Amino acid sequence: MSKHMKYEKWQRQTALFLGSQTISLFGSSLVQYAIFWYLTLETQSGVIMTLSTIFGFLPTFFISPFAGVWADRYNRKRLIVLSDGITAISTLVLVLLFLAGQRSIWILLATSAIRAVGAGIQMPAVGAILPQIVPEKELTRINGLNGSIQAVVMLVSPMISGALYQFAPMEGIFLIDIVTAALAIAILVFLLKVPTHEKASQEQVSNYLQDMKLGFRYIQNHAFIKRLFLYFSLAFFMAAPVSFLSPLQVARSFGEDVWRLTAIEIAFSIGMIGGGLWIASWGGFKNRIHSIAAAIAVMGLSTFGMGVIPDFWIYLFLMGLVGLFIPLLNAPSMTLLQEKVEEDFLGRVFGVQSMVASSMMPLGMLVFGPLADRMAIEILMAVSGVFLMVVAFFAIRDRVLLEAGKPEDSDKQG
Repeated sequence: MSKHMKYEKWQRQTALFLGSQTISLFGSSLVQYAIFWYLTLETQSGVIMTLSTIFGFLPTFFISPFAGVWADRYNRKRLIVLSDGITAISTLVLVLLFLAGQRSIWILLATSAIRAVGAGIQMPAVGAILPQIVPEKELTRINGLNGSIQAVVMLVSPMISGALYQFAPMEGIFLIDIVTAALAIAILVFLLKVPTHEKASQEQVSNYLQDMKLGFRYIQNHAFIKRLFLYFSLAFFMAAPVSFLSPLQVARSFGEDVWRLTAIEIAFSIGMIGGGLWIASWGGFKNRIHSIAAAIAVMGLSTFGMGVIPDFWIYLFLMGLVGLFIPLLNAPSMTLLQEKVEEDFLGRVFGVQSMVASSMMPLGMLVFGPLADRMAIEILMAVSGVFLMVVAFFAIRDRVLLEAGKPEDSDKQG
């Protein structure tokens, strides 16, 4: 199939795909915020926050290497449908348990773990399927636009979830997730047309473990991927406090009002909307590593400020600044992998990226979560912010990454 034919209706296909993902994300976000706030307000415990993070991320870590292989061996659209189905079924079971009066914290944690399995299956498939739909020159713009769309959902869903949390039963919130998952699946199955990629359409001559080993070997033989994942690991580890302890910090230091918890989510989301539109229109620095390092540095400076400035409104501004620079980190890094990695290995590379994303924050919470019950969270914010700036300093000076981050035109001229 020629590239012209492959991308002939790419705008329509992209709109359908992003639309299905947006609908699914909206329902999942309502449930995510409801569960997280329930645990925060009912326990106010750093240990419970740590357990919530572990149950919500570690299953993704364990399933990701297998999911990466599946994303290269099988139809990626079907894998995304499967993951949405797993999420919907787990939520339905949760509704039935709540209706039966079973409201144990451990049930919520177990549900988070099952949903994390679904996310682990979906993440490599989503990262790998976009280049099948979107022309290479449009990837940064679409990745940035996708970030803005997700941010709009993150802006709307905490407000709706906050209102529902106060005036509706939890099972009512859960039911919305089931409906949105069904709609997303219907769009993928009946409207989105994505041809099966080449490797999946061929007879598989190697088994799962061989494919997995080949994926790890591919990463081992490409130094820029190893370096990128190393800096991401460090950044994710140090981002644990700002990502998961900020609601607890707000509840302890500024008040337990639900509107305050909602406000920090809204500030973050407004920042991400602006950041996504910014990167979609601008495209980032010519060298993608400059964008990534700048994002980590500003996130570190903002996190440090959230630990030392006692004013809630300035705290909200800094949370918004973190959100503003998230797309400047995510879009260039995803595009870099989509451009540089061979199509047959995209699923496995994104599978390892999912392992990094799903393991380092829980590991960070294993350290920072218990410490949050022994010292002020402000100290943890300040310390992690400094270390994020250190990570950015070394990333911007890494020659291997800087060489990989050069634009394609520069590579051809060189």
